[in-house]
Amino acid sequence: MAYVFKIKIKNITRPPVWRRVSVPENFTFTQFHFVIQAAFGWTNSHLFKFSDEEYRPNFIIYPQLEDDDYYTCIRIDSEKTPLEQYFKEHDKLLYIYDFGDYWTHEITLEDGNYDGGGTALCLAGKGACPPEDIGGYGGYECMKQAFATHPYGREANSYREWLGMGKRKTWDAKAFSIEESNDLLRYVQTLSPIFTKEGGNEGIG
Repeated sequence: MAYVFKIKIKNITRPPVWRRVSVPENFTFTQFHFVIQAAFGWTNSHLFKFSDEEYRPNFIIYPQLEDDDYYTCIRIDSEKTPLEQYFKEHDKLLYIYDFGDYWTHEITLEDGNYDGGGTALCLAGKGACPPEDIGGYGGYECMKQAFATHPYGREANSYREWLGMGKRKTWDAKAFSIEESNDLLRYVQTLSPIFTKEGGNEGIG
């Protein structure tokens, strides 16, 4: 069986950016991280964590490091904790990616009895994934504004050059392809070694 989640990037509007995904209940949180990365189009270039609160969490779920004493809350190993261990009793969680730009994703469990065929799939979505290292929500809004108001002005051209876009191309904040998301999900699940490891049952009590 699989869970169906709606995952939305916080603070982005006009349009919002979200994905609906089905994920096998026995996937670990590290595997869930890779699913979210592929479904949105992130490039897995930064650290991540799951938590119950954005800034003062009671617990975090992340890949634990040796001698890691940075966090004072309960720390749970994402590589050993399956989704079912948390979502049997909860339907909300946060996923935070890139501790500089600090992209906060709101995860909502919509269905706990979905037959996903044993693999993660993207079922629906909306909005383009922001570029990596754009400067968080504020930086992304500035970029969208530059393309919307002066699409061929100096600022837009600077973004275009930085992103490696063609001279006449503009940023489409509404762009989303479910086919591309699922292609990335298939690629990750086929080639990433994290999906060939067996998840443990340690973690949330």
